[in-house]
Amino acid sequence: MKSIRIGTRNSALALWQAREVARHLQNNNYLTEIVPIVSSGDKNLNQPLYSLGITGVFTRDLDIALLNDEIDIAVHSLKDVPTQLPQNIEMIAYLERDYPQDILIRKESARNKEFHELKLATSSLRRRAFWLRNYPTTDFSDIRGNIQTRLQKLEDGDFDATILSLAGIKRMKMEIDYEMLPLMISAPSQGVISVAGHTDKPEINEIVSKINHQPTQICVEIERNFLSTLEGGCTAPIGAFAEIIGDQIRFKAALCSLDGKNCIAVDENFVYNSTENFGERFAKVVLENGGKELMAEIKSQI
Repeated sequence: MKSIRIGTRNSALALWQAREVARHLQNNNYLTEIVPIVSSGDKNLNQPLYSLGITGVFTRDLDIALLNDEIDIAVHSLKDVPTQLPQNIEMIAYLERDYPQDILIRKESARNKEFHELKLATSSLRRRAFWLRNYPTTDFSDIRGNIQTRLQKLEDGDFDATILSLAGIKRMKMEIDYEMLPLMISAPSQGVISVAGHTDKPEINEIVSKINHQPTQICVEIERNFLSTLEGGCTAPIGAFAEIIGDQIRFKAALCSLDGKNCIAVDENFVYNSTENFGERFAKVVLENGGKELMAEIKSQI
């Protein structure tokens, strides 16, 4: 069989993720070739993501390459992948989740400031809302770009700290001081590398499915079903995290208003079975407890 062409964005982190998928496939004795593709999301670093008006801003170009047979599979950070996939594209594998957490990184001059005193740089509606829930007077700046770009902007900019995904810092082996943020609930499927395939390539999809980590798949499908039931195509401050603990799953999630003042949360432990859509079930609880009105409010404000 010829090499499996692995499509990826061309940032350092995305290439690391593609090499990780390649390593898993090579361990199963398959040849691979990495094909970097520049995404529209990487080309526009001035506008915050939520103002681009596009779902799948980081995945669209890889979707097109997949549909045009320029690549055989596409590697994504799963949290960037819309819950509604394009026609003829399917998720075929999830690598084991490593670091789902958000972390705070400060500049040296803000080392001794309390959380409520920090001026924060983040373009994430979720990170802003969850932070404002605890520290409602915080000033924010928008920040975009890869990890290295954001850290440089932190050094150069008029703000004290930024919030990043721990996964990126760990995968890039960056020696940097950070603080854990238990006040945050991660973005749905944060910290998970996923692989998308074309439905017309069942042989390749079957090969790639062998590297799938099923416990991770179970958790992220709950998180993504929760997200898709709530959002209806709207970007909103939604956190969701499922983890398997013994013979149960713990699911923590919340929908917050943009200013963080109104948050509707769920925290459930349950025994998993494959026939029930738990993500949808818990999302309906949120919607019935004011979430429907809150989503309408968020949509009118974005």
